[in-house]
Amino acid sequence: MPTSSASTTDAAKPASGNGNGGVQSLERAFDLLERMADAGGEVGLSELSTSSGLPLPTIHRLMRTLVACGYVRQQANRRYALGPRLIRLGESASRLLGTWARPYLARLVEETGETANMALLDGDEIVYVAQVPSKHSMRMFTEVGRRVLPHSTGVGKALLAHTPPEEVRALLARTGMPAATERTITTPEGFLDALELVRRAGYAVDDNEQEIGVRCLAVPVPDMPTSAAISISGPAGRVTEAATERIVPVLQEVARDLSAALASTSANGPQG
Repeated sequence: MPTSSASTTDAAKPASGNGNGGVQSLERAFDLLERMADAGGEVGLSELSTSSGLPLPTIHRLMRTLVACGYVRQQANRRYALGPRLIRLGESASRLLGTWARPYLARLVEETGETANMALLDGDEIVYVAQVPSKHSMRMFTEVGRRVLPHSTGVGKALLAHTPPEEVRALLARTGMPAATERTITTPEGFLDALELVRRAGYAVDDNEQEIGVRCLAVPVPDMPTSAAISISGPAGRVTEAATERIVPVLQEVARDLSAALASTSANGPQG
């Protein structure tokens, strides 16, 4: 499942196949939407022309169509922003992503004995899109659809570990860093230090930071078109340092397998 940077290198070239203009326009329209997303959701036509290599008249024609369909809207300052109809598509895709992930989360539960979760970064928040509970009776704070702030969760650390520090600081300034427990990290410097540890170790830990008595271990899912992470959560008495050494390799293996499965699904999708 390629990212926009991998899929849009030859945006200005004719579409493959029989040169069908409709297919080429469709490819270019999706390319422009992905470039808008990469730019933060709002761009000018000249910026799109520079980044895509397409002529301004072509971009203007495509943007008019996207505006008419509600997938893009034109701002008062004449710049273009992603439109509200994309929200419905994104929400449906998120639900499907959670459905696809469930067998892999079930495998995590089977191999670790703890509750397994999948989460995405949605704007400035973490949203849980899938969960398979453990067979133990203890209930975790996580549940599908719940939104939390990134600074107090293992998945938040995993998702932001490779984000530039200035972007992390800007996010934290927007959300604030309220303390969920006395163990919650509440300073940008402390959180950036924690992200450095994630980069070194290859996994993230929530050590009683969202809920006292609960530890979570999380890793990002590589090569995803949107930031995603998987985690396990359980009582601190079970998710010990010794258990961490056993669980982390399982998390990393499942994340790689999930990524490969999603890439294969994308590559082998319907052909026109």
